[in-house]
Amino acid sequence: MFHERLPESFQLLPSSAERRSVWSALLPHRGRAAARIALSSALAATDLVAILGVTLCMEFAYELIYQDGAVGAGSARGLRLAALLGLVIIATNALRAEYSLDKVIAQKPNFQRVTSLWLVAWAAVLVVSFMTKTTNDYSRLVSLGAFITGLPALILTRAAMVRLIRQRLTAGSASVSRVHLVGYEEDIARFYASNAVDRLGLRIIGTSYLRRVDPGADTAARHDQLQEDLDLAVSVVRFLRPDDVFVLVPWTDNAEVERCIDAFLRVPSALHLRPGAMLDRFPDLQVARVGGVSGINIGRRPLNVGEIVLKRALDLTLSTIALVALSPLLAVIALAIKVDSHGPIFFRQKRYGFNQQPFGVFKFRSMRAEQDAIFRQATRNDTRITRVGAFLRRTNLDELPQLLNVLRGEMSLVGPRPHALAHDRSFERRIALYARRHNVRPGITGWAQVNGFRGETLTDLDMERRVACDLHYIDNWSIWFDIQIMIQTLFSRRAYRNAF
Repeated sequence: MFHERLPESFQLLPSSAERRSVWSALLPHRGRAAARIALSSALAATDLVAILGVTLCMEFAYELIYQDGAVGAGSARGLRLAALLGLVIIATNALRAEYSLDKVIAQKPNFQRVTSLWLVAWAAVLVVSFMTKTTNDYSRLVSLGAFITGLPALILTRAAMVRLIRQRLTAGSASVSRVHLVGYEEDIARFYASNAVDRLGLRIIGTSYLRRVDPGADTAARHDQLQEDLDLAVSVVRFLRPDDVFVLVPWTDNAEVERCIDAFLRVPSALHLRPGAMLDRFPDLQVARVGGVSGINIGRRPLNVGEIVLKRALDLTLSTIALVALSPLLAVIALAIKVDSHGPIFFRQKRYGFNQQPFGVFKFRSMRAEQDAIFRQATRNDTRITRVGAFLRRTNLDELPQLLNVLRGEMSLVGPRPHALAHDRSFERRIALYARRHNVRPGITGWAQVNGFRGETLTDLDMERRVACDLHYIDNWSIWFDIQIMIQTLFSRRAYRNAF
């Protein structure tokens, strides 16, 4: 047969059926739009089912307990309540594109956004009920139960659905975006090296390499070579019809980037620029406008004005209540310190606060007073620690006087713990972004402390772990995060680890 007389290398080529299979995988899938709509609809349906399930369960339990088992009478009320809540939540999420596949793949769960939307939905229920004079139609117990249990149900069901989608999603799925890469060989190689492509939720269907222009060539020759490469790349893109084209040319090559933009704006695909490795360092980049000037925002202020006011109000309220409620305990501790060893009740030392402004931090004295002014960090089994001081340090009670610092506005209840000035000066030179800890007020407790990263720092790695937690707190702050940390400070075992 003719096939047998072909050279061996030709015999290894794929058959026509296999080639058709390859091309069908590269070319646009007709069902992509339908698959994406189905996934988005499934996410929206998950939210609706969670809300509907909670409200009907509350109505069922209420009727079973308080209406002599007359089950079914409140189903209509539960359906109306669920419909209104679902309408607000689903419509808002749809407008914010929360159900889009790209957000499901890339976005981490944002509990603050879900909580805020849940509160808005219930505010809408109250307004509509007031305007329609139907507030008496709903049981207060049912409404309160649905309000409390609905939020965790919404979060858990959404998380389960997102996890299921991510597990089932592969590069070959019909719903993922089809991407074409354009750039120099080293930039494309760097893209593959820094990204686990099979986990990005996209399928790379083609790559167009641009040749480096010989620096010794004249301007016309350089122009012609790049134009030849771009013409070929545009032809390939027109044939493959990708959803997105990523230009990986470094932004320092300004002229080349401009010509890539001009070339690929002529094809019906979304065009994206990636400025080298910058996007990998700052994953939340976005274009922002300040007045009439546009720029890429790589980091916002740690807290905006509203967040500062909210955090300060929480600090003032809770610290005042705590000082009043704990005043008998504070008096007992002060007396015990005075009886146990000679010296002042309070220990006050300079620390860096917000924006590296120094302030004096208050603590109950837990060590013997010394004339030596040289700073020495406390260590395990330190002979300077008094008997009362050892108990205070193990239980974190030595930190209670810092409530005064909170009232004075020098500290917050939650934030990065302030270190001694000698520590700050030393680690700031050795640990990257250490000074970012001072972009918010220091706290009595913090995310690092409740995770057990406290006490003696024997190595740079110990401090790096602590700083990583502090930076995570700054970048992910919310009032609920503060409340979570305060609760863990009181009840979590890890918060007392390494205390001595």
